[in-house]
Amino acid sequence: MFSVRPATPGDAGRVAEVWQAAWYDAHRGRVPEALIEARDPAYFRSRTAELVDLTTVAVDGEELLGVLIVDDDELVQIMVGATARDRGVGAALLAEAERQVAAAGHDEIWLAVVPGNTTARRFYESRGWVDRGDETYDAVTLDGGTVAVPVRRYVRGLG
Repeated sequence: MFSVRPATPGDAGRVAEVWQAAWYDAHRGRVPEALIEARDPAYFRSRTAELVDLTTVAVDGEELLGVLIVDDDELVQIMVGATARDRGVGAALLAEAERQVAAAGHDEIWLAVVPGNTTARRFYESRGWVDRGDETYDAVTLDGGTVAVPVRRYVRGLG
């Protein structure tokens, strides 16, 4: 059985590893190549350290199964390691994201998903999220720049 808890600085190395592997699985071939090139291991290590206070993890003992990053009303990242898929980790992290955003006083949570990630889109839709259409998301790079990424904006009303 796994649990969900706030990340600590001690989790950073494992968070970066899970985030990087899962991000590549979900995005390679679906986002501009410039973003793939910008998201090297240094990017994930640096961003993990910067975002630790916004990060929640799913763990089973010492094994880190999944990562959730929520900022204000946005679900920034939700990633589940390959060996933890189909164990309810993604659903637990998604429910935690909704709880966090509602607790912060927001009526709606949103996220950006690349159109070609049909597995993620089906997952969100099966849990009551609604596709609000095309949008461009400015994905941050380590050097402080951005890469414009075509995405679909998904939302879910809270409360």
